Amino acid sequence: MNTKDEINEDVTPEVRQYIERLESKAKHTFWGTLGCRLDHLDARKVTVSLDAEERHLNLIGIVHGGVLSSLLDNAMGVLVMSARPKNSSVTTNLNVHFMHPLKEGRLLVTAELLHETNSILTVYGEIRDEAGQLGTMGTGSFRILNSS
Repeated sequence: MNTKDEINEDVTPEVRQYIERLESKAKHTFWGTLGCRLDHLDARKVTVSLDAEERHLNLIGIVHGGVLSSLLDNAMGVLVMSARPKNSSVTTNLNVHFMHPLKEGRLLVTAELLHETNSILTVYGEIRDEAGQLGTMGTGSFRILNSS
């Protein structure tokens, strides 16, 4: 997963072990293809970063909307997985708002848990450039599979 190992103390040992297991798998998934890094994780918030390169840009030289949407989905998904480490989850809805074009360089994604039921978690996320400019924001709903 390419973490900077900044997982807070309020994360249970079970979640910590779960994240460590994901790390070995993540580099061979879309997470790894994008180049995502897990920078920070606590019980209700995650920070992910991506060094946007030429391969992430569209034809007019800004980060492609599909990359930004995937980045939000990935960050939100990690938060949901850490909130429910014993369950699998899938994205059921992703609303993305493109506020300002983002260019090459470090992108910072934060996602936080807004609402949680037995079977659905709702997450808010945003992507900013290194200067703090809000480029993209969105919400996602995630269905918990095999919930008890």
